[in-house]
Amino acid sequence: MDNTQITVTSPLLPDLDELDAYLRDIWSRKWITNNGHYHKELEAALCEYLKVPYVSLFTNGTLPLITALQALRITGEVITTPFSFVATTHSLWWNGIKPVFVDIDPSNCGINPDCIEAAITPRTTAIMPVHCYGKPCDTKRIQDIADKYGLRVIYDAAHAFGVEVDGEGILNAGDMSTLSFHATKVYNTIEGGALIMHDARTKQRIDYLKNFGFAGETTVVAPGINGKMDEVRSAVGLINLRHVDEAIEARHRVAIAYREGLRDVPGITYFEDMPGVRHNYSYFPIFVDPEQYGMTRDELYEKLKSRNIYGRRYFYPLISEFSTYRGLESATRENLPVAHRIAEQVICLPMHHQLSGEDVERILDAVHN
Repeated sequence: MDNTQITVTSPLLPDLDELDAYLRDIWSRKWITNNGHYHKELEAALCEYLKVPYVSLFTNGTLPLITALQALRITGEVITTPFSFVATTHSLWWNGIKPVFVDIDPSNCGINPDCIEAAITPRTTAIMPVHCYGKPCDTKRIQDIADKYGLRVIYDAAHAFGVEVDGEGILNAGDMSTLSFHATKVYNTIEGGALIMHDARTKQRIDYLKNFGFAGETTVVAPGINGKMDEVRSAVGLINLRHVDEAIEARHRVAIAYREGLRDVPGITYFEDMPGVRHNYSYFPIFVDPEQYGMTRDELYEKLKSRNIYGRRYFYPLISEFSTYRGLESATRENLPVAHRIAEQVICLPMHHQLSGEDVERILDAVHN
């Protein structure tokens, strides 16, 4: 049996010759951070690729969430999902904001709009949904609720790079959207992130906040943070942007093969593509019904590991189960039945642009057997 390790992801890495040329140019300019040449070039290139008006680059994907909340002066309570990476809720906690969890929609694992209104209180100021696995939330319904109650909407779009709905970039939804450019993502700058906004004035405020609040050499206009992306990672981003479509197409082929191979496996379900959506195939989650499949999700997870196939139980446990948040009134299991069921059934199969046909067959064989 082939014992080659198959990991859940593999980063999109820049060609070394291309990177070397950029590094030599950066060294010659002697400007390696603080809004340098390639930083500006990457922001402009991302605006064009993502079909958004303004982008502000960050050094990771968590700082844009923290900074968006600061920029919009969000306080009190924010309605959000327990089915996400902990950074979503941590960004609220770091801003002194109380997270209020609501259940998720099983059709996309995003926040369920039907649950939002019941969670609104006089202290609610915003909604923070997540485009989980890059599957778009119901942005229209969420915006209708926000408008009705005068709430802000900040999307955690860490998984949603390049995702479009009917030709429109998903990142234009809400007041702001954030991206992660971590090495595990479809598009990466090794570490990095971005904040998407709609107007130049907000862009300027964000750029002040991510640079300690400096608006000039001797003027600090706000208690900012150090969130700047450097020139080296900007260069990596420019190179990877030229190759990201090829990577997405390779992921698409893997998704097609997975679906075809799993179509008749009792107890295994997965997402089909959503009509009108350009997906980026960030992840390929499957959901294990133990009664029909014959083993639990955790048993399948361990079985895959025994064959050197490393999936991920993503997202398990729920954020609401962690010690920091489990005492919240909204964190009870009774309030989040769908999220708990999905968290106990989900496993993300390896999904990246370097998976070979043989790799996919080996994975499918393990799930079938």
